[in-house]
Amino acid sequence: MIVQACINGARPRDFHPRLPLDAQAMASDAAACVAAGAAELHIHPRDDGRESLAAVDATVLAVRQACPGTLIGVSTGAWIENDVERTRAVIAGWRELPDYASVNLSEADAPAVMELLRQRGVGIEAGLATVADAERFVGLAGHSQVLRILIEIDIQDLAAALDEAHGIAAVLERGGARRPILLHGADATVWPFVELAHRKRWSTRVGLEDGKTLADGMIAQDNAAIVAAAVAIFRAAPAD
Repeated sequence: MIVQACINGARPRDFHPRLPLDAQAMASDAAACVAAGAAELHIHPRDDGRESLAAVDATVLAVRQACPGTLIGVSTGAWIENDVERTRAVIAGWRELPDYASVNLSEADAPAVMELLRQRGVGIEAGLATVADAERFVGLAGHSQVLRILIEIDIQDLAAALDEAHGIAAVLERGGARRPILLHGADATVWPFVELAHRKRWSTRVGLEDGKTLADGMIAQDNAAIVAAAVAIFRAAPAD
């Protein structure tokens, strides 16, 4: 069970005044999150404020220097380059490899991206947002070769979000996909899902990519404050 820090994502510049948008800001922010208890980092490198897979080299290097020994992951979201061939070409050209990368199973090219990451020696976080994603994932020949599975729910109605998460978990169980699970929500469901992950003894993630408030609804000062709050939950004894 770990708490991963997701420090920026695709959030716009005005989402939060402490949103890190360049390599040095991400490195500084990441170090603060690790000091607050984050075990790993998930970042969306940017070039002049725009998400960019080509910015992975410089960003991963900066973050690795600031957080030696901490595993660093990046997104491979199809929207970042908005071109299948360019996405593959940029990943194939990475020189400063992340420790892992997330792949969204809702995206058509996900199996090819996963295979490319395997060839490059980069761990895979398989992102499942729906039951359909989970069914696709367990049908892949190499589904047992991922680092972990992300159950990542965007649904804002909590009851519906919980139903989807439990449905995904059931598909994984039936399909024999027994990889570590990281569960996270978004915005309204962040903290209920942190609590659920804690009870399930799964990992979770928090940070400005997923939401800017603390469990009491107050806007957090920064990513480190969000991480510290989640770590406090995870350090408590799980409820039966």
